[in-house]
Order: sequence, then C-alpha cells, then structure tokens
Amino acid sequence: MSIPLTVGNARVKEARKLSRRPVRTERRLFLADGPKAVEGALRLPDCVVEVFATPAASEAYADVLAPARLVTLVDDRALVSLSDAVSPAGVVALCRHLDVPLSWLVEQRAPASASDPRLLVICADVRDPGNAGTVIRTADAAGAVGVVLAGQSVDVYNPKTVRASVGSVFHLPIALEPDPAAAVEAARAAGYTVLAADGAGDVDLFGADLSGPTAWLFGNEAWGLPDELAALADRRVAIPIHGQAESLNLSTAAAVCLFASARAQRHPA
Repeated sequence: MSIPLTVGNARVKEARKLSRRPVRTERRLFLADGPKAVEGALRLPDCVVEVFATPAASEAYADVLAPARLVTLVDDRALVSLSDAVSPAGVVALCRHLDVPLSWLVEQRAPASASDPRLLVICADVRDPGNAGTVIRTADAAGAVGVVLAGQSVDVYNPKTVRASVGSVFHLPIALEPDPAAAVEAARAAGYTVLAADGAGDVDLFGADLSGPTAWLFGNEAWGLPDELAALADRRVAIPIHGQAESLNLSTAAAVCLFASARAQRHPA
C-alpha cells in the first residue's frame, strides 16, 4: 500500500471528543464515518486531516484510502469508540469543517437570469439529523447548487447527519445561517424564486411554474414553517395528498418537491 501508515490508539482519545457539538464547533473538526463518507471527504483538497482504520479495513478499502496523506491504524475497540454506527465499517476520517458563508453561496451560485435553471435548498429549524442528511443527499441527487441550514437546525457535522447524507455533504456547498429570514431574503435578492413547502399552500405543486431558478424552503418536522417565515416566500406550494395520509414527512416532501423542480428545469413545457 502506497499510503503512509502509523500505528497506535493514542490519537483516538482526542478525536473521540468530537462526538460533542461544542468541541466540533470550537476545533472546526468533525468525523466522517464509513467508506462512502471517507471517499467523499478525500476528494476535497485539504479536507481530511487523517484517517483512522483497522488493519482489515485498510486493506479492504485500499483504493478508497489511496489519496489519504495519513492513515492511522487502530484496533477494533478504538475504531468503535469513534463511530456511532451499529456495525462500523472500520474507517473514520478526521475532517476540517467545510461550510461556506451564506453570502458566498448566494453570490457564487446566483442564477445568471430568470431562466437559469438553478435549484437551492433552505431548511429552517430542521432538528432531526437523519432528515437533514437525507435532504442534503436528495438536493445533491436533484442537482441543487447548495443547501442552507438555517435557524436552530441540527448540526451538519452530527455523525448521523453526515452518515445519512451518504457522502453528499462533501459534494455541494452548505451554508449555516442563524436567521432563516435572512436566508430567504438573500436567496430572493440573488434572483431565486422562493417557494415555501406548505400543506396549506395556495398553489398545487404540479400546477406551479418550477422552470426558473428556485429556492425551496422547508420547515421543521413537527410544526412546519411559521407563518411569518412562509410569508416571505414568493409562493406557498402544497403537495397534493390523494389518499388518507395526513401529510408527508420532511425528507419525502423534499424529495417530491426537488425532483419536480429538477424535471421542470430540464424539460420545460
């Protein structure tokens, strides 16, 4: 194997502290668990500080680990202490934070015109790490240019969020914005039409014009979008429910909305 290897568990002790959000925030470091996440992190220049791997995993994932500057071999017990997965795959990367300022995201990824088919995602007060990671993964799959986690949203560097994104946190820029209203206003100022996903919306998803640059606004899993925030959007859009289900959960609703936009942008009527 051509990658540089060191052996020992002593470095794991410090890395283990990153299970706590305040430590992650202070040190601007986080852990990416599993081969998909590690592979995605290693594709970004200067993102990965080092990779922890068991001897067996270092051999099984030799191709994935080939770009790593440093791989530290640890025993199974040490590796398990870095992972919250039920069945750890044996590889965990120590990564630098990668979020970008909201101003950078909206300026660098602003649509060139009203017909430029760009897609942005704003999540307001999304608390569940699995939902947040799944929305990021879905945004990536739908071709979005970025994701904004706004308000009191879950930490994007939460291990469950990173794992649920299946590497997508490394594929598209993510901005963290304390004020959801500021995120909406910035998106509108950049030329996006902001559509609030709202079960009580005034327009049906499949009757809405989704062909232009669109920023989808999604709310909290339990209470949705506050009226004052939804009012800042250009339209409130409802997904039609044809059966007896009361509603769709957040990640499913996001998938329906984002792929409806992706289709409309790529195949305009």
